[in-house]
Amino acid sequence: MIFANVQILLFLLFSLVILVLTVWALVDALRRPASAFVAAGKRTKQIWSIILGIATAVAFFSVPPPLGLGAFPTFLSLLSAVAAIVYLVDVRPALGPHSRRRGAGGGPSRGGW
Repeated sequence: MIFANVQILLFLLFSLVILVLTVWALVDALRRPASAFVAAGKRTKQIWSIILGIATAVAFFSVPPPLGLGAFPTFLSLLSAVAAIVYLVDVRPALGPHSRRRGAGGGPSRGGW
């Protein structure tokens, strides 16, 4: 009986981690300029926004009760995690040099402290 409760709690925690991961990836993609995606040689911002938006919705509806609906099977939640991980590990680092903010004076950042 206690094993079942621990298993349910871990499954719930796992689903919430996937949801947070997909939300993080979606918000990051939406904050990046569209030109950075093209400059980095990746798919467009619109395509990644759609992919990550669907992944976030699937992750949201996959959270099991009592916190969620549990409407989608677990493997769809895992697919949404894969989409978020691909974005965060492959696309996001490639976008970094193309979407840096300028320094306070409007010119290029000189680094340092």
